[in-house]
Amino acid sequence: MRKVYCAIIISLFITGAFAQNVAVVNGKPITNKEFMWVYKKNHSSYRNVTPEDLEAYLSLYINFKLKVLEAKEMGLDKDTAYLAEVKNYEHALRTQKRISKTKPEYVFIMNEYKEAVLMFNISEIKVWNQAQNDENQLRIFYDKNKSVYLQSSFDEVRGQVVTDYQQELENEWIKALRNKYPVKINQDEIRKLARL
Repeated sequence: MRKVYCAIIISLFITGAFAQNVAVVNGKPITNKEFMWVYKKNHSSYRNVTPEDLEAYLSLYINFKLKVLEAKEMGLDKDTAYLAEVKNYEHALRTQKRISKTKPEYVFIMNEYKEAVLMFNISEIKVWNQAQNDENQLRIFYDKNKSVYLQSSFDEVRGQVVTDYQQELENEWIKALRNKYPVKINQDEIRKLARL
């Protein structure tokens, strides 16, 4: 009987803990507070937001988190240049904002900065440099999609080809990340947040 009660209590605790999160990426929760802080920071108007609006933004945010996860797995968060950049930013933030390290806003700002730098660094490796530096792949991509470029020569539309190829690499990478790491979205929480 004790085991049954323990199992019920544990399952209620786990359910309650998940209910405070909009999603879980590879076992790491994205809390309502974190998500809404980022959402409000990037959207000037929060009125009349729909669950679909939040879900679309959450999808982008999850993609961001997946890239950060991949960067950490590659050890980019241990790179000395990265660590120095974060330290310099933290010093500048504390000097300019005079904000305590213990305030939630400070934690969110620092976390956002750290993760943004990691996302930038891994995107540079996985997408941007690859598209810029692989002339052979660019030409193959151009030939495969020639009809899109309205009979223009490769040299005339090279910039657009690079952009389109980067988008293809990005889409393939995101698809691979979503297959590699488990993602669970809490639809009930998204609906609750839309009503706030």
